[in-house]
Amino acid sequence: MTTILVSGAKGTIATQVIHALEGQAGVTVRAGVRNPANAKELARGNVSPVELDYERPETLAAAVKGVDKVFLLTPFDARQVEFGKALVDAAKAAGVKQIVKLSAMGCEHEPGIQLGRWHRAVEKHIEASGIAYTFLRPNNFFENFVNYYPPGKDGNIYLPWGDGACSFVAAADIGAVAAAVLTKPGHENKAYVLTGPEAITIGQAARAIGEVSGRDVRYVDVPEEAAKQAMAGMGMPAFAVDAMAELHAIDKAGYAAAVSGDVKAILGREPTSFLEFAKKNAARWKA
Repeated sequence: MTTILVSGAKGTIATQVIHALEGQAGVTVRAGVRNPANAKELARGNVSPVELDYERPETLAAAVKGVDKVFLLTPFDARQVEFGKALVDAAKAAGVKQIVKLSAMGCEHEPGIQLGRWHRAVEKHIEASGIAYTFLRPNNFFENFVNYYPPGKDGNIYLPWGDGACSFVAAADIGAVAAAVLTKPGHENKAYVLTGPEAITIGQAARAIGEVSGRDVRYVDVPEEAAKQAMAGMGMPAFAVDAMAELHAIDKAGYAAAVSGDVKAILGREPTSFLEFAKKNAARWKA
């Protein structure tokens, strides 16, 4: 029996990791959440919620006790490097055999952008720990068009990306890859870049969303400063606004357009296309 701890268990990616691990023979999943009492829906089959609160370090040691492998996902927080290192240290003390870390595409290019530096700092801590590791470095997620920048009531998607293309990837594909590297040998001490099958612009994404939802959806390219003001107006802290502005600039410059074959190599199938994702989620964009 292999026991796997999945941190950030209620998030977009971890939810897909748990879904991919659910029901697998010989696998027990601990779904790490801040408050298990508020995550009773996770208690099913071979999955059970466990307390994992980065602000309460004692919960980390309890969460990893008896665990064989960890899927490490840290929250988008100014202290995320501190949190990630703390869980790595707890995992080492508990004798964890493998850590699969959700990182970000391009984080190995130093100094890079702030988001990349945060991820790479934790990667280096894992490397130094002596624990076998697998780094998953995905591009932006398809789900961002649902969760963060869906078309508004006016049908517009507002982003400062210009005509930059990005090889967006489906969260379900990331979850399936994570489950594979957590349960099958041969992925130790490797890093994988996870992308969709092609790079698309925001304008192309908008047209696909419009096609499947029956709406007139358009992309509006906004100035960088206006985007930063909008994010701040939504209550995002300054560190997050600055980090996202850097990421948007990378996307606008076309640096996120590279396509990787790693999803296909691991799963034995092509990654999900944006149109496939859009068709499955059409109802979420209906007016």
